[in-house]
Amino acid sequence: MAALDVPATALINAVAEELKKNTEVKAPLWYGLVKTGPHAERVPEQKDAWFIRCASLLRTAYKTENPIGVRRLRNKYGGRREHVVSRAHHVKSGGKAIRLALQQLEKAGLMEKQKVGRRISRTGRSLLDKAAARLEKG
Repeated sequence: MAALDVPATALINAVAEELKKNTEVKAPLWYGLVKTGPHAERVPEQKDAWFIRCASLLRTAYKTENPIGVRRLRNKYGGRREHVVSRAHHVKSGGKAIRLALQQLEKAGLMEKQKVGRRISRTGRSLLDKAAARLEKG
């Protein structure tokens, strides 16, 4: 069962639960105090927002064959910034949280560093596939 055959939200939540058990992946103390980017109005409300973001990063790396870097991920996780007078424009997300999450996933053995960017490792791919298989069985 491939990870792309199940709904993304269900897969990300299942992988986030697995990441909570991993000792290498832990939320930094400041993560609950800062917004995820200039487009966000408030800080993340979910208790496990860090693990959900890490699981989402893993799924994003799973979908692409090319290495993925912080610059592309900042664009992906960015959003519309509303202005009072002028039109809304897309702004990039903050890079520190993404960079730290990638470093933790790499330390946990779920991502591997390439010459340019990072790629999902066999262990990370296996984690996503097993979570998808469990979701498919019910």
